[in-house]
Order: sequence, then C-alpha cells, then structure tokens
Amino acid sequence: MAILHKSKISIDVSLDENKVPEKLHWTAQDGGVNNEETKAVLLSVWDQKNQESLRIDLWTKDMPLDEMKVFFHQTLSAMTDTFQRATNDEKMADTMRDFCDYFAEKLELKKK
Repeated sequence: MAILHKSKISIDVSLDENKVPEKLHWTAQDGGVNNEETKAVLLSVWDQKNQESLRIDLWTKDMPLDEMKVFFHQTLSAMTDTFQRATNDEKMADTMRDFCDYFAEKLELKKK
C-alpha cells in the first residue's frame, strides 16, 4: 500500500541548566498548529516488538498545580473515550468514566 500523505508533529523543549523544561512548543501543521506554546505534554507510543508502552511526560516548571489537575482529568476522560472507540468495550469505559468522576470529585474540579 502506497503512503498518500505524511503528517509531522513536533515538540520543541527548552531546558534550563538542570535540564528541567522551561518552555514547550508544538507544531502540527495539518491540524493548524504552528509553534504554539504549551505547559505540558503527555505522549505514549506502543512498542510492538517489546509489547509495552513508552512514554514522554513533560511539563514546565511554571505549570500551575491547579491546571495540572485539570489537565490530568481531561486527559483521563479523553483516554476513556478513545478506549471505548478502540475496543468497543462499553462496560469498561463506563467504569473508567466512574473513576474520572471520582477523580474530579476528590480534586474538587466539578465546582469550577
């Protein structure tokens, strides 16, 4: 099968002297994103050979804690939707949604 189109997503990380991220910028031109600043990135890829997921988790040292909590909640919720679409396992997706609700409740995110 011939590849009809390639798309590139890039993440640029500016580090301080201790190699702690100070600035993060990302580009996904097919999505209309060009060198946009962000405070956090969570990236997972599947290593088929070793049957394991590999991760890059980055956040800037000035990422506010309250925003980090919201970021995690939204990421977990989005992963739940993706899990359901990928597996069609509605029962487990419902269980995951219950956890996301619990997570938000314990962090008092629903009050905002």
